Amino acid sequence: MIIDIHGHYTTAPKALEAWRNQQIAGIKDPSAKPRVADLKISDDELRETIESNQLRLMKQRGSDLTLFSPRASFMAHHIGDFEVSATWAAICNELCYRVSQLFPDHFIPAAMLPQSPGVAPETCIPELVKCVEQYGNVAINLNPDPSGGHWTSPPLTDRHWYPIYEKMVEYDIPAMVHVSTSCNACFHTTGAHYINADTTAFMQLLQGDLFKDFPELKFVIPHGGGAAPYHWGRYRGLAQELKKPLLSEHLLNNVFFDTCVYHQPGIDVLTKVIPVKNILFASEMIGAVRGIDPETGFNYDDTKRYIEASTQLTADEKHAIYEGNARRVYPRLDAQLKAKGL
Repeated sequence: MIIDIHGHYTTAPKALEAWRNQQIAGIKDPSAKPRVADLKISDDELRETIESNQLRLMKQRGSDLTLFSPRASFMAHHIGDFEVSATWAAICNELCYRVSQLFPDHFIPAAMLPQSPGVAPETCIPELVKCVEQYGNVAINLNPDPSGGHWTSPPLTDRHWYPIYEKMVEYDIPAMVHVSTSCNACFHTTGAHYINADTTAFMQLLQGDLFKDFPELKFVIPHGGGAAPYHWGRYRGLAQELKKPLLSEHLLNNVFFDTCVYHQPGIDVLTKVIPVKNILFASEMIGAVRGIDPETGFNYDDTKRYIEASTQLTADEKHAIYEGNARRVYPRLDAQLKAKGL
């Protein structure tokens, strides 16, 4: 089975964006604020957006199952207050759940949280509980920077985040560390802010001792781990200077990387430097990079081609990246698949 652990609902019906624009307008003008009931999206509309986009490409490229979460750049936790974020998160999570119900063999939901700058993370717990217990979500996306590029939150190793971590351990779910839109003009959202955040999260975890408190906690750092795998010597050296254990002991029982790296040399470095047990297949297709690579004639985000073309991965290692590691890192995913006899 080819399991893509990084998919977003980037092709949601236009009515969703229109409702969101009204919600944002309502922050300054309460008379413009829409009701949740004003958003009407039929099952047929959901089917059309999925069948003509994500599912079509999954079939073309040979992937079977996608962990599906709301569009990352749409999370925009810096907009409005907690009530705005809570309403928006609930709407987006419900849509991903509905997609998973319409296409149960191909999509399993992962949740965004209603984070808001300066608001305690425990306010996110009711939405997290609902998504796991009612929607069958197998993971969450955790934004380490709800401010949108200004980094006003404490590091991920701070006790500030512990209420979320306690729930993650209770439910045995990992978090993908994923920021949202940058509102800082210095940082392009997908070209800089995302990669900066991935690298920053890794370094925060390296500096701290979070996994002494939470030995079962699991994080997935997307987009190939930001800069971390490609500067592994730097991070090994920094860990040594900070008197930390070897990275294999300090982080690699708890931190994992995906394959959203959009060229063959990048994948080759990732799979050479990082242990295969820490690499999970992903594409984030119809996401940040949607074009065709003129050097190959194929889409940049057709990441399965890079795994297949690897000359350094054995068949067993490819199986681990495609399926085995995901079932280990996402126990609730594994349980759902076993319940279906898979």
